[in-house]
Amino acid sequence: MSRRQLERGTALRGMIGAGGIEPLEAASGRDTDCHILHIDMDAFFASVEQLEHPEARGKPVIVGGTGPRGVVSSADYIARSYGVHSAMPMVRALRLCPDAVVFPPDGAAYRRVSEAVMDIFRSVTPEVEPLSSDEAFLDVSGARRRLGGPVRIAEMIRERVRTEQRLTCSVGVAATKFIAKLASTQCKPDGLLLVPTDRVDGFLRPLPVGALWGVGDKTEQALTRLGLHTVGDVAAVDPETLRHEFGQALGARLASLSRGIDDRRVVPTTPDKSVGAEETFPRDVDDPELIHRELLRLSEKVARRLRAGEQAGRTVVVKLRRADFTTITRSRTLAEPTDVAREINAAARDLYAGAGLERVRLRLVGVRVEGLIAASDAHRQMAFDEPESGWREAEQVMDRVARRFGPGALLPAALAKRDEDDV
Repeated sequence: MSRRQLERGTALRGMIGAGGIEPLEAASGRDTDCHILHIDMDAFFASVEQLEHPEARGKPVIVGGTGPRGVVSSADYIARSYGVHSAMPMVRALRLCPDAVVFPPDGAAYRRVSEAVMDIFRSVTPEVEPLSSDEAFLDVSGARRRLGGPVRIAEMIRERVRTEQRLTCSVGVAATKFIAKLASTQCKPDGLLLVPTDRVDGFLRPLPVGALWGVGDKTEQALTRLGLHTVGDVAAVDPETLRHEFGQALGARLASLSRGIDDRRVVPTTPDKSVGAEETFPRDVDDPELIHRELLRLSEKVARRLRAGEQAGRTVVVKLRRADFTTITRSRTLAEPTDVAREINAAARDLYAGAGLERVRLRLVGVRVEGLIAASDAHRQMAFDEPESGWREAEQVMDRVARRFGPGALLPAALAKRDEDDV
């Protein structure tokens, strides 16, 4: 729990009223047009680890890389009360919270639990828009006749997540996505907060400008230089002035959101824009052979994810970060969409060679495929003398072996050689 929640000793469950937070019992009829829920799992990765490792319950838990360059992926609320947060270097996190129990990320476990949680959401309404593995927007307007009002539905979902998955979540209930997401943030952890439409203005005005969607550090600094410190300050500025200062798109968005205006709908299916993977080396690397192996490993990983999602893509992107943190990206658009690691890796190797960094120390490399379409739509024109079975079929066999015996059971020779060298 956060320090605020720890000190209070209870989760926030209520409604924004005229004088602050009122009990939900006073909310009868106040949620009529508040059909948007934002549901956010509480410290998701850390909570899943505590399920897998009951001995860690009651202790500060951190999930992340444990090497010299490891960073925090997630921290439970006890660890957060010491100042630990995601993206913090693990070395610093352990200085702040030396008694923390640290777990490396377990992606398979998180995906399994995430799928179960999303199934609960979709059993309530098909209008589910996942934002990540641990949060989603729901439009429950179509479920009201069957299940009751939005607050009742939110309570039911929270109870099912608790009993079926032994986890907690926080839910914001509002008429718009923007307000619902702010509400779930305000009531974390393990809370529920309704913001009735006629209380939106009072809810928004005291919040810092950083609460506005799309306001990063630079925009926040620019707003502060203009003397705008709260959302209410921004709402009081003429929209034309905001557009003049921040450009048409951002200025218009700031003007709308500061007044609680958000017409975005819940979009049930948002296709992935890209699939990628990257690796930060334990120490800087300038050996082209080692970098080629890493590009191959990442290409295999990306291709496997594409096939698992029944997708293919045309543009291959390579990300190269030098020891001084300068990051270079290079891309190439292929003649046809692909989900084949051999083809992705060939493009990645060429992009690395073309970047002119073959003897430059690198801190990180990444491979990404963009321009995704459904694999069933990726019709490939075969050459006259090309055999019907090739690398795609071979990699599909590797997929089946990996599903049965584990991801390291069958590897390309170059990666198998690396693993032997590492022993």
